[in-house]
Amino acid sequence: MESDSLRSIRYLAARYTQRLQMQRQSGPMTILPTPIQASSSDDYIRPTLLLVLTVALVGVFAFVQVYSVQSILPELQRDLHASVVQVGNTVGMTVLAVALMSPFVGMLSDAVGRKWLIVGSVFALAVPTALITQVQTVHGLLLLRFLQGLAVPGVSVVIIAYIGEEFRSGLMVRVMTIYVAGSVLGGFLGRFLMGHLTEFMAWRTAFGVMAALNLAGAVVVWRGLPASRHFVAKKGISSSLNTLGQLLRNPSLQVACALGFTVLFGLVGLFTFVNLHLAAAPYGFSSGALANIFVVYLLGVVITPMAGRLIPRFGVRRTVLVAVGISAAGVLLTLVQPAWGIVVALAIAACGVFITQSATMTFIAYRITSGRSLASGLYYTAYYCGGFSGAWVGGIAYTLGAWPGTVATLIATQAIGWLIAWRFMPRTMPGAR
Repeated sequence: MESDSLRSIRYLAARYTQRLQMQRQSGPMTILPTPIQASSSDDYIRPTLLLVLTVALVGVFAFVQVYSVQSILPELQRDLHASVVQVGNTVGMTVLAVALMSPFVGMLSDAVGRKWLIVGSVFALAVPTALITQVQTVHGLLLLRFLQGLAVPGVSVVIIAYIGEEFRSGLMVRVMTIYVAGSVLGGFLGRFLMGHLTEFMAWRTAFGVMAALNLAGAVVVWRGLPASRHFVAKKGISSSLNTLGQLLRNPSLQVACALGFTVLFGLVGLFTFVNLHLAAAPYGFSSGALANIFVVYLLGVVITPMAGRLIPRFGVRRTVLVAVGISAAGVLLTLVQPAWGIVVALAIAACGVFITQSATMTFIAYRITSGRSLASGLYYTAYYCGGFSGAWVGGIAYTLGAWPGTVATLIATQAIGWLIAWRFMPRTMPGAR
């Protein structure tokens, strides 16, 4: 039976269509954006195969650099004479930059538009990536990794708003999960390519190859992503500040941000320090072997689109509770001794995280109807602050308690996330039966 929330969405779409018809009857439309603008339902973008591939590639090029160093952390630690906390922060500094930049990019996007900010950000990612080829100290690497992170929100924040505006509610969830699947693929490719490239060349040279990849990505996104049709610019700082105040008081966004913090805390802590665990005795994994572990990320490419079908059926809250439980079970199972058992456990944990992330992003897209880009920015601020905390606190936990201490820290954080979803996520909302 159709939910009340879906009826509401269709009602709003009908109101938008009626408003557009009245606007057309009153005279020609102006070129500049007006405070209230709407389009008929036929004006929504239809997800062709080319567009679906482009949306997925946006996710790939946004995240191909973010976690690429994870598979070569032992080599970076040796070459740059870095401590465990310092080498962990080669991941942490990037996600910290994403966290700090996200709300500002959200406000900028709500004022100037979507597509060109996405394309420019994919291009900008290539610049610090290319400069890493010249780095000589861990502090220089940390600085350039921070600069990489500053460019990421121009893609990750803005594309969420773009999808929420340009696709009908029935297709929005599936397109969103395609983007998340692309971001999962990008996260995998970054780690996989860096790990295997460093088997054949110096890690600095490998970063040059990664920079060229982002340059090519900017061209692909520029050619394949349609211009916005439903974007309405918000002019003036006062409007943005007013929207910011409303969003900060929005209970749904507060819940999503708190949950997102715990999600990336666990993911970064897990997939950063498991590399040091497996590079040490008795495993002794090389960079290429560590890169192969991230094949488990390919499960996310399959699982995430499936989540797009499960979320409307089971509801966001129920999906999150089950997914967080699955992820925590996977983290706990990494304490087993055989290497293959650790890899299976990582796959289980990753699947839980991917489903949780898809459900949380869908939650935001349904619950936030104004200032979507800024809302996405605020969410990513909390999300990536969790990632930075996972890299920093995880480094301390690994230094003091090795891998068991790291696992205990991650499980405690995921338990907090589960309690947040159980206590504060509404039982009935769009996507629930």
